[in-house]
Amino acid sequence: MVTAIVIPIICLYFYWLTRKEMKEQDVKWLNVGNIPHEAVITGEIKDIVEERQRFYYHRYIFVQTLKLQTESKIINAKMITPIKKNVKADSFIIGDVIRVYGSWEGSTILFNHYEKKKITNNEKR
Repeated sequence: MVTAIVIPIICLYFYWLTRKEMKEQDVKWLNVGNIPHEAVITGEIKDIVEERQRFYYHRYIFVQTLKLQTESKIINAKMITPIKKNVKADSFIIGDVIRVYGSWEGSTILFNHYEKKKITNNEKR
């Protein structure tokens, strides 16, 4: 008699916990690309690495890692985008000069907004 009451209650409790955790992870997954604009870096793209990573069970993110040559040193910049239906990733070309807006995480800058900079004849070396 006790097991007929306790086992369904335990099952419902774990079902409720799982649903709650999935909702929290979905919110985190959707907000992974929202990065505050605290820093600005301008540099030339020297290397591009693109990969798809698992975020949580059936949720994936697309990570683009760029090596930017600034005036003083090479900086790693990451753009993280949640993979949803009909989402197109931004394409970068080696040699382009871009300005990225984001925030620092260790020695890497995370960004979600960038501008391609036009190179004039005076700036070419």
